[in-house]
Amino acid sequence: MVKIIAEIAQAHDGNIEMVHKYIEAVSKTKADVLKFQTHIANAESSIHEPFRVQFSKIDKTRFDYWKRMEFSLTQWKEIKLHCNKVGLEFMSSPFSNAAVDLLEEVGVERYKVGSGEVTNLVLLEKIAKTGKPVIISSGMSSFEELDATVAFLKARNVDYSILQCTTAYPTQPENYGLNMIQELKNRYKVKVGYSDHSARIETCIAATALGAEILEFHVILDKKSVGPDAKSSLTMAETTKLVKAVRNIEIALQHPVDKNNNAAFQPLKNIFEKSLAVNKNLPKGHILTFEDFETKKPKGYGIEASKFKEVIGKVLVKDMKQWDFLNEECLVSRL
Repeated sequence: MVKIIAEIAQAHDGNIEMVHKYIEAVSKTKADVLKFQTHIANAESSIHEPFRVQFSKIDKTRFDYWKRMEFSLTQWKEIKLHCNKVGLEFMSSPFSNAAVDLLEEVGVERYKVGSGEVTNLVLLEKIAKTGKPVIISSGMSSFEELDATVAFLKARNVDYSILQCTTAYPTQPENYGLNMIQELKNRYKVKVGYSDHSARIETCIAATALGAEILEFHVILDKKSVGPDAKSSLTMAETTKLVKAVRNIEIALQHPVDKNNNAAFQPLKNIFEKSLAVNKNLPKGHILTFEDFETKKPKGYGIEASKFKEVIGKVLVKDMKQWDFLNEECLVSRL
């Protein structure tokens, strides 16, 4: 079953009440997981970090922004408890070793490693020591870098999976990289998924059809919201449609069609397929040519349309009216 991860990231803008509104809203979409980001400013950033998107009017620096995004351990535990209550798995991406320690106290089932942390072997070592599964986004990584990270995780017996991801907000169609789903599967022989920033539901739908087993995407209550990911996110209505579409595609992929057996279509074939008929009045003794034929529904009232070549050159043994069906008893081979 495809694991569907809805990420709110910083859509809550540091407001704990807003977090709980998101938990309730996402639970109604039938997504499987609600993913957060756990930021501890002093541990992960500095006043020198530039803004990716200059959107905040109240934070002088990116460090100040991360500081405002922090929640206490008690608040994180309340968030997880709420997720549990509504049937959502709580997941978060840590951006520091301190964040891993915090999340271990909160209690996470698995870790998500963001694109910018794939080469951060210090953080990966910290996560590996927890013994929990890891999902890594390949967004900014070359194969050389991914190979090194995969080798690092395998050496520590970490259960890992990889997401194709393009670090662009929002991602344009020419940069989706859907071809990478099978390429990553073939290269690493692990579960592969797709992390999306396109703000379009068709991207994850296509990824599912191409074999993605994990889907991750940002969600937002209102795309007019202020925030770094607002324009790269799906609304709750879009998320609900996406979940339904993905589940339908899953059913389709689990039930392959066998083109060697069309017995189930026989009743419909009798309705939709056609029989040979004549397209004009024809006299007894007329030698049939292709120009004399029409085909009419239903099948079984005349010679099958597929056998028209066997009829060409045969002779009518009686007069035929326009649109009459052609049957074997109407014909004789030409002497």
